[in-house]
Amino acid sequence: MAKMREENPEIHYNGSVFGRMLEYVRPYWKQVIVCLVLALVLTALDLYRPILIGQAIDDNIEGYDYPYVYSAGENSVSYKGESLVKLTKETFETDSRDDYAVTVLYEDAYYFFTHLTHADCAAVLEAADEIDAMTLSDGTLTVPAGGKSFSGALLTNDEMSALRRTDLEGLYRIAVIYGIVLIVYAVAGITNRWMLETLGQNIVYTIRNELFSHIHSLPLRYFDTNPVGRIVTRVTNDVESINSMYTQIIVRLFENFVLIVGYAVVMINIDWKLALLSFAFLPVIFGITIWCRTESRKIYRVVRTKISALNTFLSENISGMKLIQIFAREKEKAEEFRGRTTDLYKTQMKELLLVWIFRPLIFLVANAALAVILYRSGVSVLSGTLTLGTMYIFINYIRSFFEPIQELADQFATLQNALASAEKIFTVLDEENTIREKENPTSLGTVRGKIEFRHVWFAYEGEEYVLRDVSFVINPGEKVAFVGATGAGKSSILNLIGRYYDIQQGQILIDDVDIRELSTREIRHAIGQVQQDVFVFTGDIKSNIRLLDDSITDEQVEQSSVAVNADRFIEKLPGRYDEPVTERGATLSAGQRQLLSFARTLAYDPKILVMDEATANIDTETEELIQDALKTLMEGRTTIMVAHRLSTIQHADNILVMHKGKIRESGTHQELLEKNGIYKKLYDIQQ
Repeated sequence: MAKMREENPEIHYNGSVFGRMLEYVRPYWKQVIVCLVLALVLTALDLYRPILIGQAIDDNIEGYDYPYVYSAGENSVSYKGESLVKLTKETFETDSRDDYAVTVLYEDAYYFFTHLTHADCAAVLEAADEIDAMTLSDGTLTVPAGGKSFSGALLTNDEMSALRRTDLEGLYRIAVIYGIVLIVYAVAGITNRWMLETLGQNIVYTIRNELFSHIHSLPLRYFDTNPVGRIVTRVTNDVESINSMYTQIIVRLFENFVLIVGYAVVMINIDWKLALLSFAFLPVIFGITIWCRTESRKIYRVVRTKISALNTFLSENISGMKLIQIFAREKEKAEEFRGRTTDLYKTQMKELLLVWIFRPLIFLVANAALAVILYRSGVSVLSGTLTLGTMYIFINYIRSFFEPIQELADQFATLQNALASAEKIFTVLDEENTIREKENPTSLGTVRGKIEFRHVWFAYEGEEYVLRDVSFVINPGEKVAFVGATGAGKSSILNLIGRYYDIQQGQILIDDVDIRELSTREIRHAIGQVQQDVFVFTGDIKSNIRLLDDSITDEQVEQSSVAVNADRFIEKLPGRYDEPVTERGATLSAGQRQLLSFARTLAYDPKILVMDEATANIDTETEELIQDALKTLMEGRTTIMVAHRLSTIQHADNILVMHKGKIRESGTHQELLEKNGIYKKLYDIQQ
């Protein structure tokens, strides 16, 4: 058999991982477009919400000092029987009328100045900030402005409410709009999240099935050099790790990009100087991100490799638990496991340390930018060049502008973990099947069962040949046995007939057709192979005979069992053919498992029967049952047997004696004994 390398380091994937992951999104492009549209809607709503609040602050909450003009209209309010319409300060500057009123705040009370000219109203507005110059007497506030003195009457709560009726209506309207925005945002967000989760699960389902199918297509050489635990990790842990890549990261990257661009445009439009001051911090953030990305990718590769190695260790030790307990090595194995987990723990701590460094650094830079903008915008508000509402909008946008980058910090571990897992998966998917088949293979039609080896040379590794110039012919219906010492090449011949490996030189023919001209499916369908170590799947007796082939009926399952005498133990089971079977058939004896494998082989009705030490683990009583069944099983079939116990192959039509990769002798049992060669020595030793 092929040599298992103790250390088989995994190869890192060198292609574009992210680009290849996007290939799996292509079949769902309509769903992705809907998600992107929803992301745009969510982005627009994110941009709009601060504007609503800023508008409420500037136009309604802080709008008490906006001037009024005496005029009747749709939005007019009443004060002492007169109609007034509220103006914004911008509208007031261009208004051409000459009868105004304005409110001034003094010591937490409001005073109303009425019937002012345009110039007088502007003067009162300008003087309203000079609190020390104002005087209050008998509920009347006097404000010196423009060389004149203006008197304002104290407003009662009812009068203030009447004057600010339109502000209250405006606040109500904005509150309703804000509520609608929140509802739309929630619906769009839930829909987007559901579609993303569905998309992610569909893609993971596709990748998992593709990976499992691809693993089935790989030759045995791959499984000789790759531990089971590593392969299981690829199909389970690594596939699940990339789920978050599709559900959280891909669309969020687009959404965050749109958010950043949207915030940048609005910020420049509000105050380009403050916007540029904010953008000055971006190079620092990008530098930190690039450094952490490079370092984390290296660490995550190591983490995934160590997890794979740990799973391999677990798989081997759980499978070999009986041996560990027989030799009382539990303590030593626990120490070895502790060493491996400690190694993984230290690597994962490096990973966490990088995340702990990255997140606070980004947070620090973002808040430094916020502090600088808060100071500069505050100065602008105090100088009157920026309104409080606009300052609120800008501060909100600054915080939101850095949120996508901070979110990247939160998802950094997930992103790098997904990319590292994807590298491992794509490395397996790129593993090529060394058993190359023709696009249009030859078909055998009805298989007769003739097998021929012509000058076959074969090695599992390099030029360490286990078969050297082997040639023989097995005619249809013949029973041929291979014998020889361990390592002589007997089992290799059986593997080559089923084309589980390819030879380096020579030809192997079935019914005079080179097996390289045939499809492996047809070859293996024609061959029924019974091995020494029988594998039994979790399920029941019936499913282990049928092996998911629905064309095999229950009647055929029972007939096959009767033919190989397996029915004798099956009928005694409580559930008979529906009796549950645990993993590896632990509830069955070695003899019962072997009988089950004979029934399985017979149910598929192969034309070529291959038995590799098929009776090695069977007691004498069971062997008698099998020997009796073999007469029926071999009838009309080409049979190839490998056995160390020469008593089991004495009935063979021809016996080929293997020694150091070559056929040294051939003949019947009696003929070989008369030659007094290798076979005679083996026979004498066993006797």
